[in-house]
Amino acid sequence: MTLTLDRMRRDIADALFVDPSEIPDDAVLADLGLDSMRLMDLMLAWEEAGMDADFGMLAEQPTLAGWWSVIQPRLPA
Repeated sequence: MTLTLDRMRRDIADALFVDPSEIPDDAVLADLGLDSMRLMDLMLAWEEAGMDADFGMLAEQPTLAGWWSVIQPRLPA
């Protein structure tokens, strides 16, 4: 499955047991309850979908929009 912003939102929502509509692009994900262990689990799945980013790259960005800005340019064409 291709990695998209919508897939990332759904995956984060699943990890937090909330509806995807509760994950706005600009929300600080740690404030919503996303911790480093859940992030590592998400990253494993996203790497299988073509993500080429490491934990440090995402840790520097607190929001879904920030993560997408790092990941999207690095996805295979």
